[in-house]
Amino acid sequence: MNRQELRARWATLAPRERMLVAAAAGLVALALLWWVALGPAIAALGGAEAQHRALDAQLAHMQRLQAQAKAMQALPRQNPDEAMRQLEVAIRQQLGTSARYNIVADRVTVTLTNAQPAPLAQWLSQVRTNARAIPGEAKLTRNAVGGWDGSVVLTLPAR
Repeated sequence: MNRQELRARWATLAPRERMLVAAAAGLVALALLWWVALGPAIAALGGAEAQHRALDAQLAHMQRLQAQAKAMQALPRQNPDEAMRQLEVAIRQQLGTSARYNIVADRVTVTLTNAQPAPLAQWLSQVRTNARAIPGEAKLTRNAVGGWDGSVVLTLPAR
């Protein structure tokens, strides 16, 4: 139908029918406005607060990591022999007999057998802080009794 045919058809409608067709068209326009413009905007506003909290938590975590990194950078350079001593002490204290290590230049490969999660996490934190060793590679698998098996390769401070 072209425009003239629509106008002719409109003119033939009774006033009551015109009012009903206009109301239906208005209702369709309102529904379309809601689905296209208002509905998505209101949904985005509803989720904005939760997303804002999540982003704030992520920002706080990143700022803590930044502060930790700056504190570690501010520490004086460590003698490689002292770093090795600190690493050996950490292995004995935290991991005990569940770890063996092999030293090649400034890289240390620590082989773990049934290392428990809490001491392993403490050990990683301790060697990073005290020995300033940087974990470069980790191949760990969870064993049947809840411990960790595998190896961790650390890089010690350069000589």
